[in-house]
Amino acid sequence: MKHNRVTSRIAAVLLSLTLIASAADRKPNIIFILADDLGYGDLGCYGQKLIQTPHLDRMAAEGMRFTQFYAGSTVCAPSRSVLMTGLHTGHTRVRGNAGNVNPLAQSLRPGDVTVARVLKDAGYATALIGKWGLGDEGEAAVGLPTRQGFDYFFGYANQHHAHNYYPDFLMRGEEQVKLRNKVAAGSADNPVAKRFGVGYASEKVEYSHDLIAAEGLKWVEQQKDKPFFLYFALTTPHANNEANRDLKNGQEVPDFGIYAEKDWSPQNKGQAAMISRMDRDIGRLFELLKRLKLDEHTLVFFSSDNGPHNEGGHTPELFQPSGPLRGMKRSLTDGGIRVPFLARWQGKIKPGGISPHVGWFADLLVTACAVTGAKAPEQTDGLSFLPTLLGLPEQQAQHQHLYWEFHERGFNQAVLMDVRWKAIRLGRTDAQVVLYDVTGDLGETKNLAEEKPALVARAKELFVSARTESSDWPIKEGAPGGAGKGGKKQ
Repeated sequence: MKHNRVTSRIAAVLLSLTLIASAADRKPNIIFILADDLGYGDLGCYGQKLIQTPHLDRMAAEGMRFTQFYAGSTVCAPSRSVLMTGLHTGHTRVRGNAGNVNPLAQSLRPGDVTVARVLKDAGYATALIGKWGLGDEGEAAVGLPTRQGFDYFFGYANQHHAHNYYPDFLMRGEEQVKLRNKVAAGSADNPVAKRFGVGYASEKVEYSHDLIAAEGLKWVEQQKDKPFFLYFALTTPHANNEANRDLKNGQEVPDFGIYAEKDWSPQNKGQAAMISRMDRDIGRLFELLKRLKLDEHTLVFFSSDNGPHNEGGHTPELFQPSGPLRGMKRSLTDGGIRVPFLARWQGKIKPGGISPHVGWFADLLVTACAVTGAKAPEQTDGLSFLPTLLGLPEQQAQHQHLYWEFHERGFNQAVLMDVRWKAIRLGRTDAQVVLYDVTGDLGETKNLAEEKPALVARAKELFVSARTESSDWPIKEGAPGGAGKGGKKQ
């Protein structure tokens, strides 16, 4: 996609040179914090009334809050592939959740270019702490973080393993680190599950989120004298699907904290407590940056990999996690793909900004290059949004369209054209296209397809031209409808 690419790159180079010069030869650090299954309406700064997120609300007040930022996909693995490679789901390597059925299809390969690889080549220390989901042991080891540009990795390689907040091991580099938890007999009673550590605990001693948070803070302190990129991929508030299946409660948390006395179900208390616990530890990160005098040298992003889940036994209707949007995880309506997105950089980003700029995960790679002066790859579906961060909207290039495809229950596609027109086609390539005006109809309630045939025709053309074929992800036609209508687990 061109999108005035030459003009955009010239502006990005000039901005990068200015930033590097003003930082007295110190390149800025970048931290990207990614929550798991956190909805657009789950934070106080996005309208949440019941769950307390004071530190993220303060991050918004001290930085910039985006109102129309999109994830790479409506489920985990492809969304993270878009984030890492700067290529959308019609181009990126991993286009769906392959799970343990075909782990290589859910793995990056040696030729893939990631944010970490680009920044490492530019002299940055790089770490992934938390959940990966784009490579694993065995034949999928080619996709492990340490083979995709990360100097250091601690957490979960396998996304199903990451369901369990009390696992019996985590990964450090490419080795398993044994924990004191015991996986329940029967919860991992098949060879594939045992290999990847899937299940839930019968003895709960070490809570993985706490270990991951502590490791992230420790790594930042170790890198305080050199430029670094930290991909801080937290697992909260994803549910433990296996525990929910067997125990009817997938919201694993050590305690309910400030929600202990609420007249809520344990699952609802757990959902809220997971989010507030995550918020607490992000507050600890900001305290550390301040203590290390890195505030003005560190650009921090926060987002979620997709829309909110309905998988842990809690009651989404209580918290309204999608806010004013329709749909949840696995939907191609905005509730499944529009995500909270915050950016904070003391001294560079004006406090209290609210930006309507339309961006998405594919933009991270080129934005990181613009910020650091690293060389951006030629092949990208992203645009740098550094001008927006710095309050220079006149220099900001705009996307002509954004594209998603989703490989569950058939072949599903969505395209956002000219900021406002969202077209969705579900199940089959010959299925009826629906069209929404997401600017005037935030909840996507009125189908305008019959009124605007020219836009429908344009969408159909993009459904073909915006993507390339993938042998790992061939088009499999399904029944019309299916994915994208609701938020139920599939």
